[in-house]
Order: sequence, then structure tokens, then C-alpha cells
Amino acid sequence: MKQFHNSHKGYEYGMHIELRHLRTIKAIHEAGGLARAAEILNMTQSALSHQVKGLEEQAGMELFVRRSKPLKLSAAGIRMLRAAERILPEVSALEEEFRGLRAGKSGRLHIAIECHACFEWLFPVLEEFRKAWPDVDVDIRPGLAFDALPALWKEEVDVVISSDPEEIDGVTFNPLFDYSPVFVASSRHPLAEKPFVEAEDFRNELLITYPVERTKLDVFSQVLMPAKVEPRAVRQVELTAVILLLVASNRGVAVLPDWVVREVRYNSDYVTRPITEQGISRRLFAATRSEEVSKPFMAHFLRLARTIPVKLQREG
Repeated sequence: MKQFHNSHKGYEYGMHIELRHLRTIKAIHEAGGLARAAEILNMTQSALSHQVKGLEEQAGMELFVRRSKPLKLSAAGIRMLRAAERILPEVSALEEEFRGLRAGKSGRLHIAIECHACFEWLFPVLEEFRKAWPDVDVDIRPGLAFDALPALWKEEVDVVISSDPEEIDGVTFNPLFDYSPVFVASSRHPLAEKPFVEAEDFRNELLITYPVERTKLDVFSQVLMPAKVEPRAVRQVELTAVILLLVASNRGVAVLPDWVVREVRYNSDYVTRPITEQGISRRLFAATRSEEVSKPFMAHFLRLARTIPVKLQREG
């Protein structure tokens, strides 16, 4: 009984299997003997024998069938080999991932957007980004469903697209590009006759907007609220395509960023007009944690987000 107890002392105190043990089992199995395995592992045969003996003592059973040529694994040894074949590739993948992180090749780019219409230019940016950084995990979260900037500070997201920069410690608002909010109406609408529209023109109109609080909409923050003008009614619509459909049907008017209306600018169903004689210019920003601005993949994303939307505007 005493002998049984000693032979299972590994189970009594818990086995301490290390990655080198798993690599040893795999190497001996593949090499078919200690001498060749020792060469593969770059160690002496006696050191390898000592390691195997120590591991068998921990396991409380033999891992190899002795005096077999080539050296064969016992049933217990095969169990350990299966574990090695499962675990070692996972460890290698993890090591590769960490190497990528250290080299700046992989990481996370979770983006919160505070403007519905940003999808129009963001997808072309991300399509280009994906080609250069396939190992970066990309996701988009509509930032209007939660407090995007606090989420950035808490590292729940990595970028916030916003037109409202704030002074926040540890957060950098990187300028992307300027855009103009543009009035859009049916070509049959009376305001289509005007060369530009002003706040007062909205007083008798049904204004179609995204389902966003007013302070986040350019038409309210830049035009209507400063002039203390309230439109006749407001209808909230989720999708840009539906807003344009309703406008073309003369069911209301809208104000959209110029990058959205570039495709309808030459469509005879619509007219686009500047707001005020001079027009309105706004700047879009990508807020990031300050220490991450210089990360190679982040720097590349910001560069693409500055250039591709401008190119799309010119093409329009």
C-alpha cells in the first residue's frame, strides 16, 4: 500500500507540467528515441533522460514503453502527447500575437461614431485599412447609443468620430476633414427657387433628421438654435436612403453633410443648396487616447480618414 501511495504522489501534490515537458514528449515521439530528440531540443541526452524521469515521477507512471525501438509512448504518454498537440499551437499563436502587438502589426480598432452619416465615408476608409492591417480587430459601434467619449477614456472603444471637440485629459482630437451641411429638397419644393436657404426658411417646413438629440445635429446646433427658429415639425428617420426617398417625394426637407449628397447632386429629383449665403463649414475629428496616436496602425487609419473622404467629395 505504501508503494502505491508513493507512486501516486504526483496526484497527491498536483502535477507541475511546464511547456518544456510538452515539447519534450512531442520531440521524443517524433524522433523515436532520446538521442535524436536531445539534438532537436538542443540538450544533452542525460539532461533529457533526467527531465523524463522527473516528469514520470510527477505523473506517478511511465510515459514511455521501455526497451522499445523506436521508443514508444505508453497510454499515459499518449494522453500527454494529445495535450501537447492541442496546447503548443495555441501558445505559439499567442506568442505570435504578442510579437505582432509589440511590432504594432495587430491590435484593436473599435470605433464609435457620433454621426449617422459617417458610414458613407467610413466604410471605404476601413476597406482600405483592412488591406494593410489584416490582424487589427475592427468594429463599429453607433456612439449615439452610449456616452462615446467616456467609453474612449475607459478603453471600451479606441476612436470616436465627432464634430464636437472637447478638452479631456489623455484624449486627442485629431482633425480629419472639413465638410458643409447642405440643404436638400425636392426639385418641386418652393425653396428650390432660392440660391441659398436661411434659418427662417425652415419655420414652415417638415424637417427630416436622423434620430439624434438636437445638439448633435448640425441643422439645429449651427442654424436653428442660434436663430431661435423651430421648424413646423420634425420627423426622425434612421437611414440616409430613406431620408432622400422622402425628400424626393416632397414629403419634407433635410440637411445632410456634403459627402452624403454628392450622389444626388446631379439627380433632377433633388436640389441641394448652401445654408446661408456664405455656407457653413464644419470640421470632423477622430478622438483617440493620446498615447495611441503614434501607433503605426492608428496613424495609418487617421491618414486614410483624412484623405479618402476628401477624394470622395472631389469625385462627387
